[in-house]
Amino acid sequence: MSPAAQPDLRAGALVTEHRLKNGLQVILAERHDDPVVTVVLYYRVGSRHESESEAGMSHFLEHMMFKGSAELAKGEVDRLTAVLGGQNNAFTGKDHTAYWMRFASDRWQTALEIEADRMSGLLLDPEEFDAERKVVLEELSMGEDDPWSVLAKRTEAALFGRHPYGRPIIGFRESLLAMTPEDMRAYHARFYQPSNATLVVAGDIKPKSALAAVRKHFGKIEAGPTPAPAFANAAPPAGSASTRLSLSWDDQGRRLCMAWPTVAVGTDADYDLDVISALLTGGRSSRLVRRLVEEDGVATSVSASNDTRVDAGVFWLFAECAQGTEPEDLEAELDAELLRLSEERVTADELKRVKARIISSDIGTGETISELAEELGGMAVDADWRLAFDGGVCHKRVTPARIARTAALLLTQERRVVAWSLPR
Repeated sequence: MSPAAQPDLRAGALVTEHRLKNGLQVILAERHDDPVVTVVLYYRVGSRHESESEAGMSHFLEHMMFKGSAELAKGEVDRLTAVLGGQNNAFTGKDHTAYWMRFASDRWQTALEIEADRMSGLLLDPEEFDAERKVVLEELSMGEDDPWSVLAKRTEAALFGRHPYGRPIIGFRESLLAMTPEDMRAYHARFYQPSNATLVVAGDIKPKSALAAVRKHFGKIEAGPTPAPAFANAAPPAGSASTRLSLSWDDQGRRLCMAWPTVAVGTDADYDLDVISALLTGGRSSRLVRRLVEEDGVATSVSASNDTRVDAGVFWLFAECAQGTEPEDLEAELDAELLRLSEERVTADELKRVKARIISSDIGTGETISELAEELGGMAVDADWRLAFDGGVCHKRVTPARIARTAALLLTQERRVVAWSLPR
């Protein structure tokens, strides 16, 4: 085990990083404001790691992690959590899958027992597998009933092509129906191993004894080989030509999605895009909300988000036409504001207000122990945990010149996908 670094203060917690001999990265965050502990286990596997035939495997496996392991029968994870007065959940993303538990600080080590057992002894009973597949298929069908979800999925597919980022996390009906317990067992063995995981223990802990408990439960699990990528080309397409899509829906909504391929998480342009997103739609005084919704009334809603990932990201812009507004008119209004980003420098006052809003939001994110643990773990597996809760250092470095340069380079009409969902 590598020696621990000096504690680093993040969101009021003293954070240290450790590495077990089997490769498990351990992040301990000591904060005693409440007598609770959150344990989050992140695996570096998400939909990005799937081959085309495995589409949806990461999310399906997340479901099966609650359906029985060597020491815990189906339902025991939830039963134990409830008996001990705790909470648990899990989520799958493009780049990682995570499992979290929160307990009172006198019983949190139960989470380690559960996670170590699921890492090394998942059962994947065929009957449970078939039953849970039906649940996942129903979840997929529900997503197909939401016009915004369908619009975003079609846009992402056009944006990334054959790269796994272009596929939905939940996968496809065909790929899900073709999966077998043996396929999933091999997938679990490939990715669910200590050297491919980060464990975060945050809250009312004593770091020395917490690390000893982690070593007790996880130290004997074999590291396993380093997982190989499921696809040959890790780089998504750069986006060289504008693409337009048109969908129809059985209502009167006229919904717009614009999206651009962007950059990896943790880069300078990532922080520029955070600021751009806040400039455009961060509250009622932001540029697009004020102009299009509050003043001109041409849109009923407008929102932007910066969605950076390990390989590359997406800058999203969603809007819906107000009654009487033609789609081309709303699109022209949006184009004008986007062009303004690259042609006019943001004023010092406006930039100061936006940065203050972002930094305030970041501070709020770390108010609960669970949020603290999730943010540290997510940044650890996707980039570097030291980028989490940096006190706004990276956002403070964003300048008007950087905003104009990033907008001119990334948010051009030539690089984007424009998708409309219109009345059938």
